[in-house]
Amino acid sequence: MSVVGLDIGNENCVIAVVKQGGIDVLLNEESKRETPSVVFFGEKQRFLGSAGAASATVNPKSTLSSLKRLIGRNFKDPDVQNELKMLPFETSEGPDGGILVHLKYLGKAREFAPVQILAMLFAHLKEIAEKNLETLVVDCVIGIPSYFTDLQRRAYLHAAAVAGLKPLRLMHDCTATALSYGIYKTDFSNAGPTNVAFVDIGQCDTQVCIASFIEGHMKILSHAFDASLGGRDFDEVLFHYFAAQFKEQYNIDVYSNVRACVRLRAACEKLKKVLSANAEAPLNIECLMDEKDVKAFIKREEFEKLASGLLERISIPCNKALAEARLTVEKIHSVELVGSGSRIPAITKLLASLFKREPGRTLNASECVARGCALQCAMLSPVFRVREYEVQDSIPFSIGISSDDVPIFKGPNGVLFPRCQPIPSVKILTFQRSGLFHLEVFYANPNELPSGGSQKISRFKIGPFQSHSEKTRIKVKVQLNLHGIVNVESATLIEGQTDDSIGRENANPRMHKMEAESASDDSSVTVENANKDNASVQSKSLHPSSANIIKDQSPKRLELPISENIYGGMTKAELAEAREKELLMAQQDQAMEQTKDKRNVLESYVYETRNKLLNTYRSFASDREREGISRSLQETEDWLYDDGDDETENAYTSKLEDLKKLVDPIENRYKDEEGRAQATRDLLNCIVDYRMAVDSFPAKDRESIVDECNKAEQWLREKSQLQDSLPKTTDPVLWSSEIKNRAEQLNRTCKHILQDDTSHPNTEDKKGSDYQV
Repeated sequence: MSVVGLDIGNENCVIAVVKQGGIDVLLNEESKRETPSVVFFGEKQRFLGSAGAASATVNPKSTLSSLKRLIGRNFKDPDVQNELKMLPFETSEGPDGGILVHLKYLGKAREFAPVQILAMLFAHLKEIAEKNLETLVVDCVIGIPSYFTDLQRRAYLHAAAVAGLKPLRLMHDCTATALSYGIYKTDFSNAGPTNVAFVDIGQCDTQVCIASFIEGHMKILSHAFDASLGGRDFDEVLFHYFAAQFKEQYNIDVYSNVRACVRLRAACEKLKKVLSANAEAPLNIECLMDEKDVKAFIKREEFEKLASGLLERISIPCNKALAEARLTVEKIHSVELVGSGSRIPAITKLLASLFKREPGRTLNASECVARGCALQCAMLSPVFRVREYEVQDSIPFSIGISSDDVPIFKGPNGVLFPRCQPIPSVKILTFQRSGLFHLEVFYANPNELPSGGSQKISRFKIGPFQSHSEKTRIKVKVQLNLHGIVNVESATLIEGQTDDSIGRENANPRMHKMEAESASDDSSVTVENANKDNASVQSKSLHPSSANIIKDQSPKRLELPISENIYGGMTKAELAEAREKELLMAQQDQAMEQTKDKRNVLESYVYETRNKLLNTYRSFASDREREGISRSLQETEDWLYDDGDDETENAYTSKLEDLKKLVDPIENRYKDEEGRAQATRDLLNCIVDYRMAVDSFPAKDRESIVDECNKAEQWLREKSQLQDSLPKTTDPVLWSSEIKNRAEQLNRTCKHILQDDTSHPNTEDKKGSDYQV
C-alpha cells in the first residue's frame, strides 16, 4: 500500500507520494509533474488529463474543465451562471437544483453531474499513481479550498469513493501548504510562537491563512478567502482587452465563436506569464477566426492598469485574516506566496507594501499543497512512521443547530461550532424528548459564506422511539470531523437519572460554564464539549425540571436510529449508480485502448513485412509468394485507412492472422537457416567431445559410443547434402529442431551406456566409471 496527496486545481492536478527519504511528485504519461484537470468525451471513449487537454481546442463542447467551480453548486446561483457563460459545454438545472452537463457519448445524448466528472479525474490520477508506484493506491488526502461548504466537501468524498479512493482527510489548501513549510523548519524561535501568513493565489481563487508554529506543533489561527479572484481573472482582463481591439482592428467578434474564445484565452494566459518576466509582450494568433491572423502588443504597465481593480481586492482577504487572528502586521514574522497565479510582479509588490516585508517563495508554488497532503496522509496512515507533529486546523464558518425548526440557542454566541472551531471537534447535546424529533444543521452567519452559498446543510431524524418516563433524556453526539463535515454520530435514549452528570459538576469546580438560553419551552438542552483534550464544557439549562435530580442506579440506555438528509447531496442509491456507470465507462475505455493497440499492431505488421519482403525475406520467398503477400498487404492497408479505420478488436486480430498465415512459412525459412547452422555446430561439437573423451571411458563402452557418434555424423552429412541441394524458397527438409533432437538423442544414448556400466563397476577400470558428460 502507498499513500498519496492530491491537489485538484481548477486548471491542473498534482500527485505527491511519500517515499523513504522524502516526498516525490509523480510524473504523468507525458513525464510532466502537472496533469490538466480536463475530461474529454470522444465518440466511443473518454480522454482524461493530458490526452483530454489536447482535444480542448478541436472540440471544446465535449471538453469538460473548471470542475472545482461547479462541484456542489446551485445552477441558479448568479456566480455559477457567470461561470457557465465562460465554459463551452452545454448545461442545465438538475432535479435537485444542481448542475447537469450535456454531451454526446457512444452515439447517445448523456447527462453527467459534476461529481461524476470529478470521479473520472480522480480515477485517472489514481491510475497514474498506481503505474508509477506499481502498487495499489487507496488511502489519500485531498486538498480543498477553505471556503468549500459542507455539500462541496461531501461531493469530493463521493467522487473519491466512486473512483475507488479512501480519503483519510480533506485538507484545506493553505493548511497543507503550512504543513509542508513548517514540518521541515528547524529555526523557529524558542521565545514564542512564530506567525506566518500564507497567501495562495490560485487559478480561480485567493486564499489566505495565518499559521502559528512552535516546535512540533502547527495551529491555524484564521482562514480568509476571495472565492472568485484568481489568475484566470487577470487572463480575462487581457481577453476582454484584446477582444475589443480585434473587433475594432480586424472586424471580428471573438465572442461569437467558441473555438476562437478558447484559443484567445489560452494565448492571454501565455502572454500574462511573459509579462511576469518582461516589460512588454506581443500576441500573435494564426487564423483566430474567419481565416484572419491577428497581432497585438501590450506593456506591463498597461496590463497592471487594466487589472488595478483585481489587485486591490487581494488586500481584502489578507486584512480579514489578520483581523480574525487578532494580530497586527508587526506580529507576522514572514509571508509565503504560493499558487499558480502568484507570479505577477504587481501582486508581490502589493503584498510587500501590505505586510511591510518582501513575500518569500521558499515553497514550490504549484506543488506545495500536494506535498502537504501527502505528509498528512502519511501521518494518518498506519503504514508509515512519521515523527510527531501536531496539525490543528479550524473551520472558517459558524455552524448552528436547531431542533424541529426551533433554534436551540439564541444570541450571537448561540452557535454549536463557532467560527475558527478546531477540526475535529465533538459536542454532546442532551435533550428531553418523548418521541421522534429532528435536528437541523445550518451555517449561522451567511456573511461568512462565499457568494451564493446556501445556509442549509443537513437534517437528521432521531427516532422513532417511545418514552415511558418523564425523566427520558436523549444524548446526541455531534461531530465536526476531519473533513470539516458535521455528522450526528449517535443518539442514545437514557431512562432514569444517572450519577455521571452530578459527579462531573461536583468533581471539577473549576470547569468553565457557559450560559445557553433555551429557545424551547418543552425541553432542556445541555451541551458538552468532547474534544480529544477531554476539556468538558457544560451549559446550564433554564428548564425548571432540569434542577430536579433523581438518582437511578440502573438507567436504561437504547441506541436510537438516525436518518440523514443532506440538502443537495447524493443518496446511497445515486452513489451506487454512479459507481456502476464509472465502471462501465472504464471498461469501455479499456476496450477501445485494446482495439487501438490491435490496430496499431496490424498497421506496424503491414509496413514491417513489406520492408522485410523486399530485403530480409527476399531470397526465401518465391515470386508467386511475394506477389500474393504484397497484394494482401496492400489490400489490408487500404482497408485500414478506409472501412477498417473504426473496426472491432476481433476484426483487426482476424486480419493479422490471415496475413501471418501467408508470411509465417517464409519467416520460418529465414529464421531456421540461422538456427540450423547453430544446431549443426552444436551437434558436431557434441560428437567431437565424445570422440576426444572416449579414451577415458570403460573399454567395453568405447566401441558403442564411437559407433553412435559415427551414426549421428553420417545422418547429419546426408541430410545437409540434401538440404543444400534445395533452393531457399522451399521449406527445409532438415529443420533446426530435428538437428537439436538428434543431438539430444546422442547425449541420451551415450549417457545410458555409461550409466549401465557404472551400475556394474569394473574393478580393472575404475577411472572410466567416474566420468560424466
